[in-house]
Amino acid sequence: MDNSQEVREFLTSRRAKITPERAGMPAGPRRRVPGLRRSEVAALADVSVEYYAKLERGNLAGASPAVLEALARALQLDDAERAHLLHLAQAADGSDALARPRRRAARPWTAHPSLQWMLDAVTGGPAFVRNGRTDLLAANRLARGLYAEVYDDPGHRGNLARHQFLDPRARRFYPDWEWAADTTVAILRAEAGRDPYDRELHDLVGELSTRSEEFRVRWGAHDVRRHGSGTKRFHHRAVGGLTLAYEGMELTAAPGLTLTVYTAEPGSPSEQGLRLLASWAATLEAAAPEAAGRPR
Repeated sequence: MDNSQEVREFLTSRRAKITPERAGMPAGPRRRVPGLRRSEVAALADVSVEYYAKLERGNLAGASPAVLEALARALQLDDAERAHLLHLAQAADGSDALARPRRRAARPWTAHPSLQWMLDAVTGGPAFVRNGRTDLLAANRLARGLYAEVYDDPGHRGNLARHQFLDPRARRFYPDWEWAADTTVAILRAEAGRDPYDRELHDLVGELSTRSEEFRVRWGAHDVRRHGSGTKRFHHRAVGGLTLAYEGMELTAAPGLTLTVYTAEPGSPSEQGLRLLASWAATLEAAAPEAAGRPR
């Protein structure tokens, strides 16, 4: 991905979101921009207008940590947006060169046996490992059952984003589809900042941009998000509605990969739903193991 364009569009989009009132500045008459002017951001960050204009044109190379922090404060970036800005700056400097092991690896990542054992040991809720492209890389039985629609269509290739935007069934599967779609694109956008040299991510974004207007609009918003913990609703084709809490944890041994575990509130209808899902998933795998996504 073009780092300069990414920087330019990200900074411009963040500037457009900050009103003068929110920044503690007088609005004034005849404003021609939806958010702050460049000069106002420069004043808030305590840099010259010329220097900020250079940054916003896409040239973050050489920007010091102090300048990046001042810029983050001026634009009122949240933690995910600050991390994204830092990743963009690292890519501009080339200082992330030692953090690109995946460029060397042409073969697909596979879970170490002990990781799969750990996933299989989680029997009370879906547990899975994904990368920043939202590929499902390893999962326990409940996760394979929960995401059966992702596994049963070869066109999805085990990818949550493809299912989200290219499969009409996703709008039923995710009762809060708009929120889920925003989150999926924000994860992909954050990954693009973290690893701008990922050819597979570039191809995925190109495919989704071509085939989905919903994706294309969201991608252009340049929103990023950390998907660490929260609650998500599903409507599974076999067990109906599920409201599940989730926790996402980065794998120390494999930077860039996230382990996610879903759980239901004890005694809730969703806990009973997970028991039904476990039974259904076991039956599905016994009948058609490859269609259910079970490792061979």
